[in-house]
Amino acid sequence: MSDTAGIPGDRIRTIIERVEKLEEEIKDLTEAKKEIFLEAKSDGLDVKILKEIIKLRKQDQDERDEHETLLDVYLRAMDAPTPTPSAQAA
Repeated sequence: MSDTAGIPGDRIRTIIERVEKLEEEIKDLTEAKKEIFLEAKSDGLDVKILKEIIKLRKQDQDERDEHETLLDVYLRAMDAPTPTPSAQAA
């Protein structure tokens, strides 16, 4: 194919076709992932928890520790009694 205004049409077509192929593969992989979670659910497993484990496994240990610490701090802060304003207004 000849170039149009210096744009290599064959190269563009190749790139587009590669991206389209990847998109199809991603679609297939997403479907396979759904099937695995359906299988896990049918085995009585909690899919939400499985997804949380996957998310945690992607983090390094420092990130996980920081996340757990912040979560604990926030939960404690929510459970702590709210200080009442003092009656010393004048």
